[in-house]
Amino acid sequence: MATDLTIEVEDKPGSLASIGEALGGSGINIEGLLGVGLEGRGIVHLCVQDGAAARKALEDAGISVTDESDAILGDAVAGASDPGVMGMMARRIADAGINVKAAYIATGNRVVMVTDDNAKLMELMANM
Repeated sequence: MATDLTIEVEDKPGSLASIGEALGGSGINIEGLLGVGLEGRGIVHLCVQDGAAARKALEDAGISVTDESDAILGDAVAGASDPGVMGMMARRIADAGINVKAAYIATGNRVVMVTDDNAKLMELMANM
């Protein structure tokens, strides 16, 4: 299973570059990324295959990882660029009683999701 790492950095030029350099220098590929500036901080979610190695590379570079969660790195979503697809998928997830904690697009038109019940979401996805 993939790992979603949450990182908080100062919202300034070079913070994102430092993250990419730390991971790239350790041979770790970023599968997906979500970044947002908020009240002087940069909040970054990264999806990686080896969470422990990524955490070590980041922390060795002085970058603090504030949270780590198992993440679902789904296959490419058919029709992902069509209007309404996200709403339809999100409604099915909500109707199943699953709370989405983070969702973002990964490379290759894949979706990264962190939920309060990843096993239930995987079962739901298998039956879609």
